[in-house]
Amino acid sequence: MAVVAPLLLLFAQLLTVAFAAPVSQTLEVRQTDVSALSADDVAVYKPYTWYASTAACNPTNTSAWNCGTKCSANPSFIPIASGGDGGNVQYWFVGYDPSLQTIIVSYQGTDPSKITPLITVLRFALTPLRPSLFPGISSSLQIHDGFGEAHAASADAVLAAVRTGLSKYGVNKVTLTGHSLGGAIAIIATAHLAVQIPGVTLRTITYANPRLGNQAFVDFVNARSEMTRVNNLHDIVPILPGRFVGYAHTEGEVHIVKSGAWVSCPGQDNTNAECLIGYVPTLFNGNAGNHLGPYDGITFGGC
Repeated sequence: MAVVAPLLLLFAQLLTVAFAAPVSQTLEVRQTDVSALSADDVAVYKPYTWYASTAACNPTNTSAWNCGTKCSANPSFIPIASGGDGGNVQYWFVGYDPSLQTIIVSYQGTDPSKITPLITVLRFALTPLRPSLFPGISSSLQIHDGFGEAHAASADAVLAAVRTGLSKYGVNKVTLTGHSLGGAIAIIATAHLAVQIPGVTLRTITYANPRLGNQAFVDFVNARSEMTRVNNLHDIVPILPGRFVGYAHTEGEVHIVKSGAWVSCPGQDNTNAECLIGYVPTLFNGNAGNHLGPYDGITFGGC
């Protein structure tokens, strides 16, 4: 089953190619300058990588912060709430990290052994944000239908937990993270928190997430959160869904290259040879085996 999700994704994208218009040159991001991160810069991401990885654990474990190495990697974390069933609703948890002085929100990535997330990934039509969750937001902001539904399934519970944490711990910063589908949900949740909690300081760090919205949506998110998305080698997932069907990435790509260096790729969908699009210009250059990592020694997967 481990290869089913990438194959289904590939099949769906190939089908859309036949009906898609050519990519408009105006969608291309012209920023191509890149720079390597120092070892100290890379180390800054490690706690968040562990938090993203820990979202694969059952809520029973994350609510008690008792999940072996994944939990002990962030020993000062104080859980607030956890939820999801790993099937119809992705696992998620919210808590407070006193060492980082931020509320943490993390979402589970795609589990190939569960059929519902696979169907979710294949539902790639762009649709407006749900008015009940994003009141007053223009219908021109559009997201992947399946990812929007995955976010909506836990949106109210996550929002309540975040509000509890901000009040209880007297902080004003929320950091959201997740891998793959979890990263996509985290970015939609970023927009949700920006709308529902005006003035909150947001930081979003995701790993191997697919594109999830149109240009208007990603511009909205970029303006309201500090964004970072980490990609590994020739991972195929982050080039999906294609730009030719109206999708765009948020800014802040960091690409792990063949040497093991982490390279900062400014702008959105940077086409420099050292960035992901440079490594994976087409579906046929991708390698689904790079999707789980490693990311500075951390590999995503089960708990």
